[in-house]
Amino acid sequence: MNIAKVLARLRKESGYTQAEVADFISKNCGRQYSYKNISHWETAVSAPAVEQFLLLCELYGVRDILETFRGGKREFRGLPELNDLGKSRVEEYVALLFGNAIFTEAKSEDPLPKQRRIIRLYDAPVAAGAGNFLDSDYYEEFELDETAPQLSDFAVKVSGDSMTPRFVDGQIVFIKEQQALDIGEIGIFELDGDAYIKKLGSGELISLNPLYQPLKIHAYNSFHVFGKVVG
Repeated sequence: MNIAKVLARLRKESGYTQAEVADFISKNCGRQYSYKNISHWETAVSAPAVEQFLLLCELYGVRDILETFRGGKREFRGLPELNDLGKSRVEEYVALLFGNAIFTEAKSEDPLPKQRRIIRLYDAPVAAGAGNFLDSDYYEEFELDETAPQLSDFAVKVSGDSMTPRFVDGQIVFIKEQQALDIGEIGIFELDGDAYIKKLGSGELISLNPLYQPLKIHAYNSFHVFGKVVG
């Protein structure tokens, strides 16, 4: 059985985001982890160390590791068949198991499942270039927490300073996908193959930074609305 796939399934069934799992691991092992570490564990790019693996089992309520990750039980034949290195590893695992309440009699309360939502965060920055980014495969899954806008359908990164002070270079903005905006609304647009974050004016795209001139929209231009900025 693919351990990475099992970890992904257990997290989803438990109702946690990758960011929430990373926060739990970080708090309990004294080292900072991000949602990317969890994503790598769930896609077999890398594997969690023993301590992190056991913390994952604790969080997901796994009591029988062999049955959960190997799909069955087998008889434990004891330590005599192991060499000194194998025995030392068993001792390390046992010590870690005793350090986790989920594997002892005095079981602590399981964390309550939380709602999660995943959207696409596109790698292509919006300001210029990559006007067809919504049709590309250049994105990663971005897991929203309770502070993110509920209306968002995807996210992009801002490039440049044309929308300062409201939006700065490198900032992640959340977009509600829609094909039309009202005058004065800020959205993501495609103009002649380039993607921009701008305010929609009357026949033009307006920057919030006064140093930038509006981009005129003519009848002969290729123009498309990707969506409205909601956060």
